Amino acid sequence: MLKGLRNGLVLAALGLALGGCHSFHNLTRSCSPDTNGYLKASSVAPIKVPVGIDPPETRSVLQIPVLNEPAPPPRGPRDACLDEPPKFTEPKGPRPPPAA
Repeated sequence: MLKGLRNGLVLAALGLALGGCHSFHNLTRSCSPDTNGYLKASSVAPIKVPVGIDPPETRSVLQIPVLNEPAPPPRGPRDACLDEPPKFTEPKGPRPPPAA
């Protein structure tokens, strides 16, 4: 009986400890841009087309449009990261009547 209780308490403590890891991750997260990985990136060799096959036209496949919009406002230290979904809140106001 005591062994089962002890095992249950150990499992509960382990579950709480592992569940708390998510909270610690949120405290230490940083939205600052990580440019180190980008600066260390390298290009790969171009695709080699086998002899006897014409290579596809790739020069005008993707045309990036000109961006004529103002820059977004700077992000504050308490703003959420762009790769996180926004927090959901219910709109305030009168609730609709329940369906009959």
